[in-house]
Amino acid sequence: MLEEFKRYLQKKVDLSDEQFGLISSKLKVKNFDKNEMILMKGTVSTHGYFVLSGLLRSYSIDAKGKTHIIQFAPEQWWISDRNGYLFNEGSEFFIDAIEATVAVVIPKNFIDDAAKHVPCMYDLNSNILHNSIRFMQKRINMLLSATAEERYLDFIKLYPNLTLRVPQWMIASYLGITPESLSRVRKDLAHKHFHP
Repeated sequence: MLEEFKRYLQKKVDLSDEQFGLISSKLKVKNFDKNEMILMKGTVSTHGYFVLSGLLRSYSIDAKGKTHIIQFAPEQWWISDRNGYLFNEGSEFFIDAIEATVAVVIPKNFIDDAAKHVPCMYDLNSNILHNSIRFMQKRINMLLSATAEERYLDFIKLYPNLTLRVPQWMIASYLGITPESLSRVRKDLAHKHFHP
């Protein structure tokens, strides 16, 4: 299973099989059952996850018990709680498995340790962080200024395979709209002959 992660890294950075052997000793592949809780709010997270197969999500629950989905992590996506992972603080979010999932468990100091053997791993880390910031900036802007239809179309572009894998209420939660609003958007798009 680590072979797949190695291939992913080799697409991103100049990494030989031998170098991967040097940096991969602390990596583990873990199976998560559907609906398994991976991280509870308030817990200090010491690991991130790279999804090989399946689907994870991070979310919060507000004072009224409403779920707000922050991120989905399908195959080839990273997911972590940066509060714990980088700042040793309790998580603001929950992470769980929407589907049975196989993921590489990435220890907190993996990049720093790996970069001692393979300096270009710092470039990978920088790219991941910048992409994450770009993703969140766009997400905030969409939530503040885009119509429900624009948000849904952006969701389909970002997560092209999830509309059939994720319940509609979860998509609505991610978009910051009600399931009824999402249903209306989907009907309007169907009238325009749009099919995701």
